[in-house]
Amino acid sequence: MQNPVIRTFRWDDEAEVIALWQRSGLVVPWNDPRADIERKCADSPDLFFVALSDHALIASCMAGYDGHRGWIYYLAVDNAYRRQGIATILVEYVEAALVRLGCPKIDLMVRNNNEGVIAFYRSIGYAPDPVTVLGKRLIKDEPHDFA
Repeated sequence: MQNPVIRTFRWDDEAEVIALWQRSGLVVPWNDPRADIERKCADSPDLFFVALSDHALIASCMAGYDGHRGWIYYLAVDNAYRRQGIATILVEYVEAALVRLGCPKIDLMVRNNNEGVIAFYRSIGYAPDPVTVLGKRLIKDEPHDFA
């Protein structure tokens, strides 16, 4: 397979992106994917990317940058395209976009039991940081099971 075409998210991608996230196991009861997309597009739509192969949406990744650290969220690759380097290409694209913004470091969170994803990130140079991630739900009407 040739390298995918990477571009920023467009609203007509929404249904395909959510379906990809569902197939990839990224949608959890306490996160509404539509609300997450709406918040991302309201904040920094230029850091929400999709990858296409033959015009089919095959991967996605949200990135964030707060002026101090960059973040990766919702990295997903369609099952039929896994183990072909797509995730690595997309992460490198996101890293380059963050570097252009002056971002000195990137962080991400992976659920502790997702060993395959942890192994992937380690294989491309990511390592555990000596930190504890703490969370607090600010919008009280959304479910708050953080498991």
